[in-house]
Amino acid sequence: MIVTGVVRKKKYLSDLYIDGELAFTLDSRTLIEEGIRKGVSLTDEQLHELVIESERRRAKEKALYLLGFSDHSERELFSRLRRTQSESAARYAVEQMVESGFVNDERFARNYAEKLINTKRLSIRAARQKLIEKGIDRDLADEVLGEFELDPRDNIRALVEKKYERYLSDEKGVKKTVSALQRLGYRWDDIQSVLEEYAEEDY
Repeated sequence: MIVTGVVRKKKYLSDLYIDGELAFTLDSRTLIEEGIRKGVSLTDEQLHELVIESERRRAKEKALYLLGFSDHSERELFSRLRRTQSESAARYAVEQMVESGFVNDERFARNYAEKLINTKRLSIRAARQKLIEKGIDRDLADEVLGEFELDPRDNIRALVEKKYERYLSDEKGVKKTVSALQRLGYRWDDIQSVLEEYAEEDY
């Protein structure tokens, strides 16, 4: 097979023509580094390796781009990459990010748990579910959340004072508050205990 053309398509991509026909759109830097230009002869194996290397480079660059905006768990990053990359390239990119320290599930879990519990005021139970949804191993989620010494009623009080106290003057408002707190993962007995405190204050 003879390369009959390398045409720059976008900033980082070029069309590769083999024997007069468009064969692939590949990463431009990969083509440059491998010395691919018009007139070069390629075997099937060499072309296959070229495609793999191009896919891997593009997946790594996409991974770095995503991580530049926010931290990701391994599974979450893989899922995001699979939207535009092949499975093997996405998996390779994630492995590279883990090896370089850019992705670390334990670090991610601790930071995310801190945000869920201390900022969003979720219950431990709800936070655990969120961590698992992000791809965090159940044992790691339990380990991280076990480090929080939390009385759920303290978080409920904080939420009521910040958002819901004004609704507690009538039955409809109380039901709305209870539903909102249950959606955050709090149990009925803890919610009831806190709301009874507010009811007592009205007497």
